[in-house]
Amino acid sequence: MANPWKRQRLRDSAFRRLVLFVGMTLSVVLFLVSMTRTSSNRKLSDLYVDNNLDQDLESKLNTSLLTIARGNEMSVRLHRRNHLPPRNLDLYPRLAKDHIVVVLYVHNRAQYLKVVVESLSKVKGIDETLLIVSHDGYFEEMNKIVESIKFCQVKQIFSPYSPHIFHGSFPGVSPNDCKGKDDAERKHCEGNPDQYGNHRSPRIVSLKHHWWWMMNTVWDGLEETKGHEGHILFIEEDHFLFPNAYRNIQILSKLKPEKCPDCYAANLAPSDVTSRGEGYASFVAERMGNIGYAFNRTVWRSIHKKAKEFCFFDDYNWDITMWATVFPSFGSPVYTLRGPRTSAVHFGKCGLHQGKGDKGACIDNGSVNIGVEETDKAVNIKEEWGVRVFKHQPGYKAGFKGWGGWGDRRDRQLCLAFATMLHSGNTAPIPSRVGSSRNFR
Repeated sequence: MANPWKRQRLRDSAFRRLVLFVGMTLSVVLFLVSMTRTSSNRKLSDLYVDNNLDQDLESKLNTSLLTIARGNEMSVRLHRRNHLPPRNLDLYPRLAKDHIVVVLYVHNRAQYLKVVVESLSKVKGIDETLLIVSHDGYFEEMNKIVESIKFCQVKQIFSPYSPHIFHGSFPGVSPNDCKGKDDAERKHCEGNPDQYGNHRSPRIVSLKHHWWWMMNTVWDGLEETKGHEGHILFIEEDHFLFPNAYRNIQILSKLKPEKCPDCYAANLAPSDVTSRGEGYASFVAERMGNIGYAFNRTVWRSIHKKAKEFCFFDDYNWDITMWATVFPSFGSPVYTLRGPRTSAVHFGKCGLHQGKGDKGACIDNGSVNIGVEETDKAVNIKEEWGVRVFKHQPGYKAGFKGWGGWGDRRDRQLCLAFATMLHSGNTAPIPSRVGSSRNFR
């Protein structure tokens, strides 16, 4: 009969070996997880930080960054990255003399962005200009898509004030924020409701914040564009451009002073997003649309002058704010010039920030099928055409009170800060008169 003490020692020895094995396994797993996180963080850090920025630039960056973001490491990194030079300078060392800068502003709808980038790659003349991609915060998948662009000079800028990079503080969600229709006095929470009694939603207000920050940054903050006197074309991540889009906007911008002295802008698409155009043998002057619109610095100065109107209007949509309060405050009708056939179209099913990565939730069957005909591949407007003016169109006008979502004083103050952050306390010089062809050339 075996010695019971011997059997016990064998069991204890086996148990110790098991404990040692489990401990070593856990240690290896934890080490690998730690290395993965470190590698990931290092990669993320490398995306934002460039250690070769000179001291003068560092000083300027520190001065220009709004106080609200100085304690946010991600904001600081994004702010520094915004001052890096464009990519692909080795492939496209010079811009055309009469180039129109293209600005693509994006949120987090990666499937949309892939479609837009593919359409841009086929636009004739795109290799002659600079493409600026303005991101609402930072999303790795969006960044990768833009970094894959090889068909032109491309510069990325990232809003360092996006609610998406503030976790636990304004402009993101603060712990003490009022929600929904909370009574601030009774609940002792922070926030001001909009005209309908609803408190702010960071995901919603970021749309207006991003557009306004982008406009101020592109026109007055970037070395590449702050001296640009020509037109800048603005498109969004759900705007498909036809191959003739760039050449058409060049011609429209050139002809605008002659054909439509009271036109503030040129457009690639009708203001009615469902329309593909009328097919007339003439130009069209109508209210400014929000798809593929281009204007110059003089118009920007007129818009910038209306910062208070823009920032205090209770609507989270930048375009409705412009139509209902900024443009009417100019004192004369604001027209845009376009061709009779669209060169850009709106596509997709998602609005706001509803992107779902590669799951196909925003585009039917995960793809988009936009018919591009032969007439969409080359310039299809003629200089000798006349202009049809659409004076009385449906849509948002002066007197509309807004859809709300923009009642919090903090959002309004941040909005106003964007308007002054690049002007040393002063707004940009404003033309004394609005509406003449001389001003809007």
